[in-house]
Formats: sequence, structure tokens, C-alpha cells
Amino acid sequence: MKTKIILAAVVVGLLASQGSASVVKGQKLFSKKLKKPCELTGAKVAGKHTQNEWESLYNSGKLEDEIKTICPKVEDLNDKYLPHLYEFFYEYGSDSGNVPSC
Repeated sequence: MKTKIILAAVVVGLLASQGSASVVKGQKLFSKKLKKPCELTGAKVAGKHTQNEWESLYNSGKLEDEIKTICPKVEDLNDKYLPHLYEFFYEYGSDSGNVPSC
């Protein structure tokens, strides 16, 4: 019986971790998909807004529009990238005190 409970907990943990967004993945996506068309570093783009401003943009569904405002050469972004990019921008927002390496 304990084995079934432990197994169920492991499965739930794995499923939960796969559905969450990642700062690291967001940084990789920025470097791969946005850095060249933005012609800015990740620090400069993330520093355009505070963490609360990034959160508001993401929650209101306007994150993609804001990315295109900051980086007009960016073409359509895949919606699946947005949660990761949001986590990256939030982590390195202007008021965070954090600086990305890209």
C-alpha cells in the first residue's frame, strides 16, 4: 500500500513540474528566438519593466504585444514560449536586482 502512495506522489510531482514555466528555458528562448531581432540583450529587454509591470502584461494577455513593441522585428511568437519568456522577464525585471547572462 505504501508503494502505491509513493508511486502516485512521484507521478503527480513529475506531471506538475512538466507543466510549469522556467526562467532558464525563457532565457534560452530569448537567446535563440529574440536576441537577434531585438538587437538588445536580455538584461535590456527585461529591464524595460518592473516585475509588477511584467506580471500585469502577462496576466492581461498583452505580453506578446509588448515584446513586439520593444522588438519590432520579432515576428509571430509561439504561444507556448510566452510563459517561459514571462518567467525570464519577471526574474530579471528592472526592480529585481538580478542580471541575466545573455
